[in-house]
Amino acid sequence: MEYFVYCRNKPDVHALRAEHIEAHWAFMDQYDSRMIARGPTLSEDRKTPTGSMHIVDLESEEDARTFAYDEPYAKAGVFADISIHRWTNALNRTMWDFEGDDANPRFLFIGHGPQGQDVTARRNELLEAHRAYLNAPGRVEHGILRGPLWDASGEEWVGSIFLLEAPDVAYIEAFFADEPYTKDGLYARFEILPWRFGGRH
Repeated sequence: MEYFVYCRNKPDVHALRAEHIEAHWAFMDQYDSRMIARGPTLSEDRKTPTGSMHIVDLESEEDARTFAYDEPYAKAGVFADISIHRWTNALNRTMWDFEGDDANPRFLFIGHGPQGQDVTARRNELLEAHRAYLNAPGRVEHGILRGPLWDASGEEWVGSIFLLEAPDVAYIEAFFADEPYTKDGLYARFEILPWRFGGRH
């Protein structure tokens, strides 16, 4: 099962994070063959990490919680909050399969579904239109990974994530403005976070 794990930093933890970076990498080495995507979200100037994003193939919810909470940054108190969701790999690839230009800015888009509302049926009705929009010429070239987020059961849709290259945030806002889920109001809110490929450098 594929899981999306996003850990948001507390303020002013850059030094603490740097202190534990080697332990973080060593921990992640255990999951190397299971990793689909990874990397830090960044401040607007792209100089300071603001969180850690991982998409990883694991056996269970318990394994996903172990992955998230036994990680050295988490144990050291770097994170303000940790989110874990089931995820489906819509493109059936890893971020390393993307043939982009790493000089271009990259972003994580998180579309959050409305809490307490079952919108799965409506999402399913719009799925083909959603795919057609994203696969249109001129759009698909920018996509690194994408897929729906699910609750713990894997049955109720709770949002979507996209990893993509784009010149800036305004481009992404325009990119999604006419996307069927957005136009229908399926997202209660969304986040556009500067992001880069992670791993040892």
